[in-house]
Amino acid sequence: MQHFLDWREHVGSQSEKFYKSTLWQGEHMMVGLNCLEPGQEQKVHAHGDADKFYYVLQGNATFTINDERREMPTGMVAVAPAGIPHGVTNNGEQRVSLLVAISPPIK
Repeated sequence: MQHFLDWREHVGSQSEKFYKSTLWQGEHMMVGLNCLEPGQEQKVHAHGDADKFYYVLQGNATFTINDERREMPTGMVAVAPAGIPHGVTNNGEQRVSLLVAISPPIK
């Protein structure tokens, strides 16, 4: 098991939809990396039994959480408790990289 990770080694892109990579998954939590190219989005959705947070590693992301919409620059955290609708859009001109954690992991 690798205990130390560099998120930059897991960055990627896809033209058809945003890129996702699982960095680590345990019994109680999953940690991943989401990369959104300009114009890409993760549509608003909810996880009934799982809390989720996003940490903006790079770029500016526009988050929708419940009925609130806010632009979040590098270094900010967005939190979506279980059952709360949430999504993210890259309206900028550079890639957005997000550290994502969800607990418990979605199976």
